[in-house]
Amino acid sequence: MFPLRLPYYAKSLPLPIPTLDEIERSEDIIHQAAGRKIVGIGPYVVKFGRQVELTEGENMLFVAHTTSVSVPHVYALFKENQNGYIVMERIKAKTLESEWPFLIDKQREVIVTKLGSLFKQLRSLPSPGGYCSLDNRPLLDDFFWSGSSSEKFNGPFHTEGELNEAMIRKYIFDNGSKNKAEFYMQCLPSIFRDHPPVFTHGDLQRKNIVLRSIGNTEREVDVVLLDWEFAGWYPSYWEYARALFACGRWDDDWGLWINRIFAPDLYMNEWVWSRMLLLELWS
Repeated sequence: MFPLRLPYYAKSLPLPIPTLDEIERSEDIIHQAAGRKIVGIGPYVVKFGRQVELTEGENMLFVAHTTSVSVPHVYALFKENQNGYIVMERIKAKTLESEWPFLIDKQREVIVTKLGSLFKQLRSLPSPGGYCSLDNRPLLDDFFWSGSSSEKFNGPFHTEGELNEAMIRKYIFDNGSKNKAEFYMQCLPSIFRDHPPVFTHGDLQRKNIVLRSIGNTEREVDVVLLDWEFAGWYPSYWEYARALFACGRWDDDWGLWINRIFAPDLYMNEWVWSRMLLLELWS
């Protein structure tokens, strides 16, 4: 099945794929941002726009094909008029973000145990050639986004050292202090080192975890992971550091449970340094 030939259309469909006109005119807007929009049409959710990379859909197909991790079923991947279109299953279930305050600790433990098992599977998928996306393509984490066709920072990278250098070049590109950049050049090689490339979701937040069912034992839990646009093979600390960074102001205890998902592979020093760098870039 991989590498995947695009455009892609699933053999079995619940209904015909919506037309471009139906997609554009849908009033069931789930999310909208610059360069991308997500709408609902019957049994489908369609993510489309100039900033939509079909790699996200390929990631979901890859994960569904190689692991037992539940992802939305992908029905079509295509491009029209410079827009990317991902047509996928509409999952009618609540997110972990909305349900978290109402779960008792026993249920939380079951979900976290399940997530730990799923991420262990993902992290065991062998890289096609270093730190990269599928088929040894560039990484898509928005850390590397430049908005420039001439300035590229996202690899692919053969070594972690190359990735570190790209992060510092991106910092300078975003008008970071050259003196601070020199400081990072001296420090980062001793912090970001010896981390093998592991397959990474890249945006572990509760809003991206859907609870299709929940009980009191691990077998009664079915969680679906959404938003695979950043996924690829990153240094082994990346998933943990990004998940903690997404906790923002730490308004509740979710960050403490993240430690349980990844234990014993916790990268606390790496999280602190990556957080400092991200805050400077995005402040």
